[in-house]
Amino acid sequence: MSTKNKLKTKLRIKLGTKNEDTWCPGCPNHNILESTKRVLTKLIGKGYKQEDFAMVTGIGCHAKIFDYLNISGIYGLHGRVLPTALGIKLGNPNLTVLGFAGDGDTYAEGMAHFIHAGRYNANMTLVVHDNQSFSLTTGQSTPTSQQGYKNKAKPFGEFDKPLNPIKLALASGMSFIARCNARDVAHTERILEKAIRHKGFSFVEIIQDCLIFNLEANNKDGLMYKISDNKNKKKAEQLAEEWDYNNKHGRIPLGVIYQEKKKTLEEKWPQLAALSKTLRKRKISRKRKTEIK
Repeated sequence: MSTKNKLKTKLRIKLGTKNEDTWCPGCPNHNILESTKRVLTKLIGKGYKQEDFAMVTGIGCHAKIFDYLNISGIYGLHGRVLPTALGIKLGNPNLTVLGFAGDGDTYAEGMAHFIHAGRYNANMTLVVHDNQSFSLTTGQSTPTSQQGYKNKAKPFGEFDKPLNPIKLALASGMSFIARCNARDVAHTERILEKAIRHKGFSFVEIIQDCLIFNLEANNKDGLMYKISDNKNKKKAEQLAEEWDYNNKHGRIPLGVIYQEKKKTLEEKWPQLAALSKTLRKRKISRKRKTEIK
């Protein structure tokens, strides 16, 4: 069986194509799942172990990726992807931990965790599916919804301006900040690989349309353009200013907006460094015993 097939959940392997995903047909979440499978397949082929990946999801349409990706993890609570992922990382620093969250998940209930994730700089990756609405619960506004967006919770329209997560990530000191377009599977795969390989906290925002809610925010592809990997903070701040999440004016840069090298949480705490070595030795010992048998 190929590595990519092993990344499918057991139920899907057993039932094949008859067991359909419950995302809406054509939802960009299918593309994000495909990009994730591709990058994990590539990394596993280059020495990573499937059993060493772990994921956490929140509550929302994005979170169904938990059902379709065959790696260990926790289907978490709304807004609590990051503290749960951090708990996994503290328990076993050697795991490659991935968090999948929505824009409401991350920037509303999870806002405090998002800010402090930059400060802590734990070696893990957060992927935010941003469609500018709480789509699972029928389309309420999120902190990135544009002004004027009318929905059941706000029939007169959204009064407040959206926040800019890229600017917030920079202000929080995140060491890897990137943005992708869900429709571009190959580019998203490349950015996710860079994020996972980065030593420190990686934040990847994936812009996606929702086919059902907040339709006026869709179809921004014409504003998007790709950038080279950037390590200049001032340039990153300029890139962050190019799109304000509020309209379809300006340009939307895609790629690694900012990356820097600095001490990770695991390197700051000697207890975590010691735990990492201990767990690695135990794993090697168990492998040797298995080979002898």
